[in-house]
Amino acid sequence: MTITRKNALFAGSDGGGRTWATLATLLTTAKLNDVDPQAWLADTLSIIPDHKITKVDELLPWQYLP
Repeated sequence: MTITRKNALFAGSDGGGRTWATLATLLTTAKLNDVDPQAWLADTLSIIPDHKITKVDELLPWQYLP
């Protein structure tokens, strides 16, 4: 928790802090589900432009199958 506070201090704004916290949560969730966070994020970012908004749950870390 202390590390999070120190890192979030330099987020730049309240919105930046929330975005940083969301990204940190998703990456940690990937790690907890034995998913490589870098691979998951790269694949997800490349898929997003063509992905239907109604199927956003398929992009979450615990659904990831490389």
